[in-house]
Amino acid sequence: MLEQSLVRASAREVRAEDNPKIALILAAEVAFARDGIDGASLREIAARSGQRNHHAVQYHFGSREALVQAVFDYRMDQMEAARCAVLAAARETGAIGTTRAAVEAIFLPQIELIDAFGDNSYAAFLSQYLLRYQGSRFGEFGERIAPNLGEALRLLRERMADLPEAAAQRRLVTACLMFLNILIIHTRGGSESAESFRAALSDTLHQIVVTIEAPYTASR
Repeated sequence: MLEQSLVRASAREVRAEDNPKIALILAAEVAFARDGIDGASLREIAARSGQRNHHAVQYHFGSREALVQAVFDYRMDQMEAARCAVLAAARETGAIGTTRAAVEAIFLPQIELIDAFGDNSYAAFLSQYLLRYQGSRFGEFGERIAPNLGEALRLLRERMADLPEAAAQRRLVTACLMFLNILIIHTRGGSESAESFRAALSDTLHQIVVTIEAPYTASR
């Protein structure tokens, strides 16, 4: 419904001389997606970013954990314009108070985060990040949340007002992993499934809405 509002992220490879920190972030995203957050080599990340200093990650970010957070923050900020457009379109159509509108604002911008190799490495990275860094409070995944993402999360939390905080966070993480799974499967159109990406996307968004709106049935 609102895919036209998406803003395509640039897939141009950022060179170290352009912006060494961003070059490191983009190289790290690919390495973390491929080798895992703990398994990726910091020296290789530095080399792939065009840095001559093998300790460039430590110099610019201080630690592996800080680099991981920088990847998350960079992509989160990059999606702000698209999220703003999706939220604005929902307001114009009167759908802003629906679960579907909040879900689309949170997830649809992730589709266009394509790396320099034409892959959605961010999806594989974010899957690991969510399982590693999620907090106990709803929407807590780092030290800060960008404004439009925060607005979309606030709207979604209102749709789960009857859920305890831990249950709402669990459903949010479950929804994220459901969505990221189709991005990973269908990246570069490489899925062997007969199902098209458009069909998978439509069904997954519906599945997420149903998951979010399901009654709370925990044993008392």
